Amino acid sequence: MDQNLPLYEPGPTRADALQNRQLLLQTARRLFEELGVEQVSMTAVAQEAGVGKGTLYRHFENKAALCQALLDEEQRDLQTRTMHRLATLDDALDNLRWFLVEVVNYVERNRAFLCVQVPNEEVMLLGHPAHLWWRQTIYKLLQRINPLGDLSYMADVLYAMLDVHVLRFQRSTLGYNQQRIVAGLEETLFKLLR
Repeated sequence: MDQNLPLYEPGPTRADALQNRQLLLQTARRLFEELGVEQVSMTAVAQEAGVGKGTLYRHFENKAALCQALLDEEQRDLQTRTMHRLATLDDALDNLRWFLVEVVNYVERNRAFLCVQVPNEEVMLLGHPAHLWWRQTIYKLLQRINPLGDLSYMADVLYAMLDVHVLRFQRSTLGYNQQRIVAGLEETLFKLLR
């Protein structure tokens, strides 16, 4: 590559743009919690925040992008807590059980945001990079436990059970409470490890 080529380097984000982004996120979270994600339009978010629609769409191209931004902070927190636990506690089985419960709790708290689809796209949350680390974590912990069998498939089974659509089906259609879901996951884990 020619060292003399001019490269575009974006400047720092303006302070007012950062403030607008935070205002939009706070407004969206409040409206979504009060009215439900599906009931709130992008226009309503812009109006309630007191900004133009152009400002909103410069930051978030659609409601799915807005929801992903709202999920980002909590996802980072889950990653940080997980990395800390894995670095300080050595019991792979206890860590895996803890991690499965933490992800179920994360999905339960954020179910409405996780179910928002990008228009005209087939988005599979299991393939989303922000969620693939769940599978990687499960797989690495299974490696440390070292059960007999196909570790990759075992990781897939547990990972698929954490999908928001599976958990929503269990909660809404089958009437499972969170304790039953967690108990079922643990039972599935122990059966896989036999």
